[in-house]
Amino acid sequence: MAGNGDIQWCFSQVKGTLEDDVTDADIISCVEFNHDGDLLATGDKGGRVVIFQRDPISKNCIPRRGEYNVYSTFQSHEPEFDYLKSLEIEEKINKIRWLKRKNQAHFLLSTNDKTIKLWKVSERDKKVEGYNTKEENGQMRDPSCITALRVPVIKPMELMVEASPRRIFANAHTYHINSISVNSDQETYLSADDLRINLWHLEITDQSFNIVDIKPTNMEELTEVITAAEFHPLECNLFVYSSSKGTIRLCDMRAAALCDRHSKLFEEPEDPTNRSFFSEIISSISDVKISNSGRYMISRDYLSVKVWDLHMETKPIESYPVHEYLRSKLCSLYENDCIFDKFECCWSGNDTAIMTGSYNNFFRMFDRTNKRDVTLEAAREIAKPKTVLKPRKVCSGGKRKKDEISVDCLDFSKKILHTAWHPSENIIAVAATNNLFLFQDKF
Repeated sequence: MAGNGDIQWCFSQVKGTLEDDVTDADIISCVEFNHDGDLLATGDKGGRVVIFQRDPISKNCIPRRGEYNVYSTFQSHEPEFDYLKSLEIEEKINKIRWLKRKNQAHFLLSTNDKTIKLWKVSERDKKVEGYNTKEENGQMRDPSCITALRVPVIKPMELMVEASPRRIFANAHTYHINSISVNSDQETYLSADDLRINLWHLEITDQSFNIVDIKPTNMEELTEVITAAEFHPLECNLFVYSSSKGTIRLCDMRAAALCDRHSKLFEEPEDPTNRSFFSEIISSISDVKISNSGRYMISRDYLSVKVWDLHMETKPIESYPVHEYLRSKLCSLYENDCIFDKFECCWSGNDTAIMTGSYNNFFRMFDRTNKRDVTLEAAREIAKPKTVLKPRKVCSGGKRKKDEISVDCLDFSKKILHTAWHPSENIIAVAATNNLFLFQDKF
């Protein structure tokens, strides 16, 4: 798929229980590979972060396999209560972002609606024995009983992975945080909520700079909200943010301290033939991602994925329908609130392919080189290693062919909102409710 003809994707692993009674806390709310793809983190609605580590044997064998084992699990956020506003603050993890590795330890940022935390994940495989002032069980010894000095020795022990919170960045957002993004300088990061974007230094927790503020003086005049924000992967002064009005703004922090005036505005004029009651809702952008090369970006709205050239604001250079067959179903999708689902999108490591999710546990891939696309399914029926995924087809009317599924039979409670692509290999992670599916190319 990823730019070299038609890759056949096959099942690698599934994480999580394949039971039908799923508790709300177990639903995966974000998925993120680290910069070399050796670690994969998921956050869930219960505030937990689970980190999977690439199996070294699967990485080095021929052909290579993408197999991951649980490396560390920790509770990142707890439910809180804001007594001033009488509001419950959910523990659900909205986003996870890895920092580039500088030493043996790994660092990641995780956020719920209000509070961002910086976690250090480190290994311990040695322990010190032979203390003078305390017993092996940790009890303090009576100083009068110590008659000789011992030289402590370092002994090997079973590997322990420890996650410890290093910094807590709180109280800077009035509204719910929807995005965090680490800058390419690896010293600062941004956090965005519905109306504001803040710039933080990773070492400073008690202050942040407000770099975008779209809050009107009179809230009745509010016409749009910020839906996603991301730093440019190479230029530390540039960032983009998308809005519920279907626009993306590129801002340059060198131009002004408050980036209320954007440098570029990316917006596609609406096709008048498609105008409907739902036009504004479905044009809202739920995710925006700049390509690894820094030249392009993708935006996901309810029905499509668009590719933009950062040098061209007038219209996208590519547009891919994700599930056009749902256009006739918008009324019922509005009634069951599905029309407000926020689908994410991601780039392949070499920017030649795009992946995003849909309903019925379907996810879509678009090959930008040969303009082909495929619909695949994350289903437990295929949960046998090396099972090749069969392309799925949805028919929206007329006669249904043998392999097709009717649009009326789609399960809208099974939705793939979160996906991630390994930075350098054809390994993908797809979150389906409480399960994490891993797929890889067949070769």
